[in-house]
Amino acid sequence: MFRAALSRFQIFVVLLALLAISCSLGARPPEMTSTLIVGGSHIDITVDEGKNNVPQADLIAWIQAAAESVAGYYGRFPVPHLTLRIMPFSGHGIRHGMTFGMRGGFIKIGLGSETTKAELMNDWMLTHEMIHLAFPSVADEHHWIEEGISTYVEPIARIRASHMKEEQMWADLIRDMPKGQPQAGDRGLDRTHTWGRTYWGGALFCFDADVEIRRQTHNKKGLQDALRGILDAGGNITQDWELTKALKIGDQATGTTVLTDLYNQMKNKSVAVDLQEKWKQLGIEWDGSAVHLRDDAPEAGIRRAITGVTLPASPSANAAVQYAGNAIAVMAGRKSS
Repeated sequence: MFRAALSRFQIFVVLLALLAISCSLGARPPEMTSTLIVGGSHIDITVDEGKNNVPQADLIAWIQAAAESVAGYYGRFPVPHLTLRIMPFSGHGIRHGMTFGMRGGFIKIGLGSETTKAELMNDWMLTHEMIHLAFPSVADEHHWIEEGISTYVEPIARIRASHMKEEQMWADLIRDMPKGQPQAGDRGLDRTHTWGRTYWGGALFCFDADVEIRRQTHNKKGLQDALRGILDAGGNITQDWELTKALKIGDQATGTTVLTDLYNQMKNKSVAVDLQEKWKQLGIEWDGSAVHLRDDAPEAGIRRAITGVTLPASPSANAAVQYAGNAIAVMAGRKSS
């Protein structure tokens, strides 16, 4: 009893000393802190000290848009608690996003001090980083699946949340997907760690899997169902899993073996995907300056199901992919000058 009481007294004395030191240093402005509640998840936001002219309301709107895009795709936000650290830099834009499994989920990302609201609402990077939260941590040789999922799912999630046009996504994929194709000397996704194969090779795997799952299930299920199944089984970034375990659970969620089969094909050998044939079957045409989407193509229904975009005659068919949660922002502290 004495030792415990003495310990509490010592702690009290130390706290008083720290408070006195803090006061003697003068009135230093604190960082800006906020908490955004999305569904049942809390996003604790800290903006580092430094010049930052982005209005707080614009900052929160940017984070909310990304969080609700991800929650809409997965049915909920991937982790109960996220710590988001924003690091201001001089200029415009968003850069250097990184996501970690520590603290239940931690993202740090750079924000230009002069970034406009339009630039914030057109950003893809924060959504990309938040998607990383929704898949378990796997061995380094499988880094392509982590980056591939975020690269492929990010525009889909933003389209479903009405933050991006589907034509823009398909135009971007026509331009960028070829970067993921194997080049000379390629040894498969697990053994070729170039930038193109890591990001766009992983996205190519996801795209190929998404289309094939929908073919095999008569368009009743897709990659989204597989990824939701993995997350619902506890597979978020805080967990260390074998990739084969994650793929097996994803396959169980779709009633197929597409993910496992495709991985076995691509993991240690060069496998190209016939993108031109896929664009043709999905009804995606590029005329050199713009994308045209053909609803009379053989697999136009698969294309629409991937992005959650319906024909005008059935406006309610997209309801199943919408997120019904309400976001609440709780502000505390203030922004440094």
